[in-house]
Amino acid sequence: MTSIWLDRRDPFTSDPFEPDTRYDTVVAGAGLTGLVAALLLARSGQSVLVLEARHPGAVTTGNTTAKVTLLQGTFLSQLARQYSQKQVQAYVDGNREGQAWLLRYLEEHKVPFQRRDAYTYAASAQGTEKLREEISAAGTAGLDVDYVRDAGLPFPVHGAVRMRNQAQINPMDVLDALVADIRSRGGRIVSGVRLRDVTGDSPSAVRTDRGSVRADKVVLATGIPVLDRGLYFAKLKPSRSYAAALQLAEDQAPPPGMYISVEQPTHSLRDYEVDGRNLLLVGGHGNQVGRTGSEKAHLSGLLDWAGQHYPGAVTTHTWSAQDYMATNLMPFFGKLPRGKGQIYFGTGYNKWGMTNAVAAALGISADILGGQVPWADTIHHRITSPAGALSAVALNAGVAARMASDWGKVTAEGRKIGGLKRGTDQAPVPVATGPSAVAIPPEGQGKVYRDGNRPVAVSTVEGTTCRLSAVCTHMGGILHWNDNERTWDCPLHGSRFTNEGKLLEGPATKDLPEAGTA
Repeated sequence: MTSIWLDRRDPFTSDPFEPDTRYDTVVAGAGLTGLVAALLLARSGQSVLVLEARHPGAVTTGNTTAKVTLLQGTFLSQLARQYSQKQVQAYVDGNREGQAWLLRYLEEHKVPFQRRDAYTYAASAQGTEKLREEISAAGTAGLDVDYVRDAGLPFPVHGAVRMRNQAQINPMDVLDALVADIRSRGGRIVSGVRLRDVTGDSPSAVRTDRGSVRADKVVLATGIPVLDRGLYFAKLKPSRSYAAALQLAEDQAPPPGMYISVEQPTHSLRDYEVDGRNLLLVGGHGNQVGRTGSEKAHLSGLLDWAGQHYPGAVTTHTWSAQDYMATNLMPFFGKLPRGKGQIYFGTGYNKWGMTNAVAAALGISADILGGQVPWADTIHHRITSPAGALSAVALNAGVAARMASDWGKVTAEGRKIGGLKRGTDQAPVPVATGPSAVAIPPEGQGKVYRDGNRPVAVSTVEGTTCRLSAVCTHMGGILHWNDNERTWDCPLHGSRFTNEGKLLEGPATKDLPEAGTA
């Protein structure tokens, strides 16, 4: 499950972490948002430290399909149903500025990218109504789009919206350039250090799992804020989607543009040239994190769809990505509530992070440096529509219901599994857990059971069985086994952990403890 972007030979070389040092700004997260913000601040002469829990691009940026486009499926028409034209225009202006900044930067630093027309297509007659709404919303916002019947795809469509001269990138090439640029300006980028908390007035104490540093300002560029101030975990829906790179048969070629369907499940397509091969990248078939019976089935569905339209294609890479969908659709960025004016953040890019991430970084850096960005001010002062408010209420009601349901299920399942309940046709291998025995899951599988009052997560990966607390370290959700990536995923707010309990992503800041130590 390594993306084509992250499948690289050279590991990232971290700068040393020096506790008890002080910086003008500490940025948590070395994806596109964090590194662009760090560069803008370093350019101004600030001392900047970037902390990354894993390595640059490890989470969303390194797993995206990397389309840098202002045509974003049917997102503008969705916005137009909830917001005034002034708010929709501000969103478009921010994305336009984010796209222009990024492409200008790539040209100046000779980072390759490809110009492509972008298409939103309808595979059904019913989908054409959504296309008409998108054309109307885009035209009102000043975007030049047109309607075409032939989008250059190898299967029939009922029409498509086209926006010419958009772009696609290799996101890791972009991050490499940003890292080098930041370091050339005295900035430091440290991997393998996770932010835990920010406390005190300026300079704030930035607490990590390796010690503390101090900073006048802190930027949270962690996908979802890892500090719960502002309760953004309750305003975002974590979504996981799937992608694959395909080497096509000799008589086939990728279509000439970048594509996304209006129908569900979503199908996204673009090309990518590597080592003389022009590969097809496909994506889609998403699900809310931790809330599906089988993630593997979602990926299989995507690959089956690709195989139907590109018979004989050979899969070279498969991967998945996590995005955070704002319940009121508009991304969040700026000052974090209850952050004493010292903490900034960006989140909720709704799967269009290549432009929104840069826009958020531009807005955040302007705030820190005392500048003013009109479109950012307009977005900051938005009023959540009734539809957006109802969506947030429904999301959190669903979270509460899910939490109650899962705790009830683990109680019931615990009574059964204590008697060696079988999860598969394969005979379970017992492992001692006090007075009773529990079945060790077969290779690649995980399950949750109850040991006394404690929910326990047990899994077997590469011959190693791990028993962990099954309770998410963020807000106590019962974890779900992700059979595609062999991870423990929280269905409440999207925190994810390895089979050994190491935190991967999400609002949690701590690893899972071993069973019996929680």
